[in-house]
Amino acid sequence: MFKPTKLFFTKGVGRHKDYLQSFELALRGAGIEKCNLVMVSSIYPAGCRRITKKQGVNLIEPGSITFCVMARNFTNEPNRLIASSIGVALPSDDSHYGYISEHHPYGQTEKVSGEYAEDLAATMLATTLGVEFDPEKAWNERENVYKSSNKIFKSFNITQSAEGDKHGLWTTTIACAVMLP
Repeated sequence: MFKPTKLFFTKGVGRHKDYLQSFELALRGAGIEKCNLVMVSSIYPAGCRRITKKQGVNLIEPGSITFCVMARNFTNEPNRLIASSIGVALPSDDSHYGYISEHHPYGQTEKVSGEYAEDLAATMLATTLGVEFDPEKAWNERENVYKSSNKIFKSFNITQSAEGDKHGLWTTTIACAVMLP
């Protein structure tokens, strides 16, 4: 069993005539192209320490199997707006796990996409912790309820957006939470 002790967030965008190469360029932009990535579901491990992207990339050995939560989107439609967002919600009690969400929309701005992903993660954590809220309320109202409960310490997002290349090249966006031993 592998339990991460460190985690970092990164994002990237790539453009190329070939879809796979645009994905590779997005991975390069994120600094994780040298990894054998394994996608995992969306739990932020209890006690896991957040480190900077620079620290995390420096800890990766080329070819290593690396676990991550990834949001990924792509288009070859000129000017089409795409985004990839990772939302995070952390509990006040660091002995409890948090949540990481992925969101990969078309036509949403970076801000809207990021807030949506953050809302998803915070809502999943709130329901796990028994925080009562009205799901019909706007995100900013629910965010205040979540944080005033003293059960949710922090929420945030990392988002990469891009417009599809005007000449029809493949455009790929990624946002990742990368987990390390």
